Amino acid sequence: MSTTTTPRRTRRWITDWRPEDPEFWEATGRAVARRNLIWSIFAEHVGFSVWLIWSVSSAFLLAQGFEFSAQQLFLLVALPNLVGSLLRLPYTFAVPRFGGRNWTIASAALLLVPTVLFALAVQNPATPYWVFCLIAATAGVGGGNFASSMANINFFYPADRKGAALGLNAAGGNLGVALIQLLLPVVVGGAGIFGLVKASGAGVHLERAAWLYAGLAILATLAAWLWMDNLTTATNAPRGEQAQVVRQRETWVMSLLYIGTFGSFIGYSAAMPLLIKLNFWVPEPAPLGTGIYFAYYAFLGAGVGSLTRPFGGWLADRLGGARVTLGAFVAMVACTLGVLWVLTQLTPNPTADPVVASANAEWFGLFLGFFLCIFAATGIGNGSTYKMIPSIWRVRAERATTPGTRERAEALAAATRQSSAALGIIGAVGAMGGFLVPLAFSAPWVADPLSATRGAFAIFTAYYLLCAAVTWGVFLRRVQHVRGLARAGI
Repeated sequence: MSTTTTPRRTRRWITDWRPEDPEFWEATGRAVARRNLIWSIFAEHVGFSVWLIWSVSSAFLLAQGFEFSAQQLFLLVALPNLVGSLLRLPYTFAVPRFGGRNWTIASAALLLVPTVLFALAVQNPATPYWVFCLIAATAGVGGGNFASSMANINFFYPADRKGAALGLNAAGGNLGVALIQLLLPVVVGGAGIFGLVKASGAGVHLERAAWLYAGLAILATLAAWLWMDNLTTATNAPRGEQAQVVRQRETWVMSLLYIGTFGSFIGYSAAMPLLIKLNFWVPEPAPLGTGIYFAYYAFLGAGVGSLTRPFGGWLADRLGGARVTLGAFVAMVACTLGVLWVLTQLTPNPTADPVVASANAEWFGLFLGFFLCIFAATGIGNGSTYKMIPSIWRVRAERATTPGTRERAEALAAATRQSSAALGIIGAVGAMGGFLVPLAFSAPWVADPLSATRGAFAIFTAYYLLCAAVTWGVFLRRVQHVRGLARAGI
């Protein structure tokens, strides 16, 4: 592999990159791609952790002396998702503009902003709510990291390995959600890990988690500086091609599906600690209260969804992304109906009565079981939809050109650029689900939080049914088989 530099490039730019060439891939490409994937996963993992740090810390704010309502807490966990979704599009285009390595360095360093501000704010009980909202919004930079990381890895791998590579990259990031929810209670001095760690006698100190992740952000920045590469072949689609991506129906169809899969994953991950706290737990008697202590179980959903994401990519490589995506949505419909049924058995508890909390806790096992199945299906759907995106553009290029020609090679290169642009658009739109899901649970126009939760899950069920119908109608009807989409792995 040639790594000669040009006068305006640094030594970390690779000028010869041909992942579709089997000899090149086996000789040098695989090892370089794997190295960049490993450090991309680490940086994205830290970014996701910072993005979702509010999902579990918000549940501890009351214990640290802040007085916020349930609606205010749900808004705090939703704001980072809103900003993160809006940042995904510019982050995607930043990779070809600045280089994957260079942008990973910059985006990892930006994580110091939300972590340091968080550490300073939570140490002062007089910090007003609007300041917390601004700081929570800055955590959205961690969500933007996902788009740039996925766009970067998309350039490193050949078409037949993109599903697994993108699935691993995304899963490593998604696991950041589970780990922040698992470890934050322990780090800050709360009880955690199913009660194996007891609460600290010194009380809760949320700033400890912020300083820890500030340190990890610095480590991710240094790792990207030392061990990642830029690709000169990773270029933005020309503006004409970008406009084509925006105008193409498949871009918006996949955005609709990704709201259902990733939007659900990130939205449920953000809201799960508060859902458990509001419906199954009350703080009396201290220190662990009555019912189900939210910190013991909040991380499980994100953990399951993260672990199943690469499995979804692996299945999609073998069975076709559309088939796997359809199966994921069918499972999400069934399991969401299960959660909704459990919620109808619960008693509203506006007065935080320990007797009601204890009675509701008897249903928690079923609630958790159905909810974890939803998370597993979202993970599989995330992996399969991200496999579909590059496949759609690749198949279009192959159908329009002759194998072995220069025209085919140019069309495939353009397809990679366009699919990376599509990944940014689809990722940005899909992440909006992470903002909308917590808002649906908060529903300030509904007086009873439990009624708001039931209504939200009913809406989600209808949306998953819509996504299943769209997946079937657009990608799996017989007319699509005739066009060759199914045979091509879409």
